[in-house]
Amino acid sequence: MRRKDREITDFDRIIEIIDRCEILRIGLADGEFPYIVPLNFGYTVSGKQIDFYVHGALAGRKYELMNRNKKCSFEMDIPIRIDCDAGKKKATMHYKSVMGTASITFLEGAEKRKAIDDVIMARWDETRHFDYNREALAITAVARLSVLELTAKENPPLRKAKE
Repeated sequence: MRRKDREITDFDRIIEIIDRCEILRIGLADGEFPYIVPLNFGYTVSGKQIDFYVHGALAGRKYELMNRNKKCSFEMDIPIRIDCDAGKKKATMHYKSVMGTASITFLEGAEKRKAIDDVIMARWDETRHFDYNREALAITAVARLSVLELTAKENPPLRKAKE
């Protein structure tokens, strides 16, 4: 990381960022160009191990690429605000972000249903007790992305002194 002054290394702060993110973007190998997909997700933490859980169709480009190469990169972020300083002719975006690499494992049976019910659906108030169509699980792929490497970074806004 070039800007070490922006690096976040505290694990609890990294988890706080992940918890506030709504979209996980994964990058999959697809020949000359990577294929990037924004996904809804849930996650678990066991010690220092983070696992993301995602779902989708049992067919299509994302599914095929995830099966072909069981590794991906990922990124998530929280945009805070952009500040423009006309006097210095400078603009900067304030943000928090997490990115890294992960291994991909597709889940089946009880493990698949537990990931949907206890991780993905349980993450949001709106879906925690939602009675979704369980028959759709038969045509739904559920993958665990086990984090291999992780970095986090922020460009926090400067706090203005109280007058």
